[in-house]
Amino acid sequence: MTQTTLRHGIFLPPFHPMEENPTACLDRDLELIQWLDRLGYHEAWIGEHHSAGFETISSPELFIAIAAERTKFIRFGTGVVSLPYHHPLMVADRIVQLDHHTRGRVMFGVGPGLLASDAIMLGIDPMTQRDRMAEGLDVILRLFKGEIVTEKTDWYTLVNARLHLPPYTKPHPEVAVVSAVTPSGGRLAGKYDLAMICISATNPFGYDALASNWQIACDIAAEHGRTMDPARLRLVGPIHIAETREKAWANARFGFERYLNYSNNNQRRFNVPDGQDPLEWFVENKFGMVGTPDDAIALIERLYEKQGTFGVFLQQAHNWADWEETKRSYELYQRFVMPHFSRDNAPRIASYEWCGANRDDFGAKRQAAARAMFDKHEAEERAARALKETVAINRPPRGREAW
Repeated sequence: MTQTTLRHGIFLPPFHPMEENPTACLDRDLELIQWLDRLGYHEAWIGEHHSAGFETISSPELFIAIAAERTKFIRFGTGVVSLPYHHPLMVADRIVQLDHHTRGRVMFGVGPGLLASDAIMLGIDPMTQRDRMAEGLDVILRLFKGEIVTEKTDWYTLVNARLHLPPYTKPHPEVAVVSAVTPSGGRLAGKYDLAMICISATNPFGYDALASNWQIACDIAAEHGRTMDPARLRLVGPIHIAETREKAWANARFGFERYLNYSNNNQRRFNVPDGQDPLEWFVENKFGMVGTPDDAIALIERLYEKQGTFGVFLQQAHNWADWEETKRSYELYQRFVMPHFSRDNAPRIASYEWCGANRDDFGAKRQAAARAMFDKHEAEERAARALKETVAINRPPRGREAW
């Protein structure tokens, strides 16, 4: 086990089937965040997408601003701002403003943009996206630090650019970079001392790359005289849990195939063999997990075995189950999975076991104490009766006797 206390949250793209009311879907996303805040989840990362149908949040900053007003404790991350789509000064200003609005509850996640269709609509060559992300990130970090930047590239120009407001969080909000399979995320995290979000941690390809990408980050950080903090490493995976495995599987069949079809519509990611049940294939090949809280614990412990220490497990929000069973899954995770890793119940368990181990001795002492109390009471009663009898015999004279 790890000495770093595991934190818990969600990664919300989101995934909404196209037959549902889109406004209601957005409202339900906000309701989900409120539910997670009540349950004590630590983080929620909100995606940015502009095409392909399912992922309907185009501005994580707008969503976070609304959600922050409706919650008390949960922290929010952009998951992620696709930097090649935005002028870096505009991004830096929006994040700093959001940092002030949320009183420091915002985190800044960045990436190159996942959907090629988004880039194509913007006239951006997907081959340039990772380089542009690195350029934009470098400028934004310099602006966060208070630098005045003059710089011209083939996609943005800055002339004596500076932030209008300093960040509310000092020195600035936590910055995280996504990592999937390629080493680009690890390289940037190591270079700039950033957090990492491994968005495909339970995907067999992402799982295999976990340790190597983290090691890349650690090696590059060492070149700059720093050490990567595993408490800022976040691993993402899709799970659904219920009281029994049978119920969990029945729940997940509600929406899983629509999720799978969407995932393959923009880019083929899952090749289910003909004649095989898609959900069974998905789980058997460890792309995600469907089961009980104990199965969720086993999945996270498997990630520990592969990665070592990490700071946060983020459930990928996916809408496999209907709304009520989705909320129930998050509640069961909070009730049984979170305390397993926080060990908040360890003192209670130790106390319970100590009492059980000493039950006979404690019982004998309790019985002796009870018997002593009865004996004391009976002795006091006898003494009181004796005193009363003595007073009755030696009563003072009255009437003629007094003369």
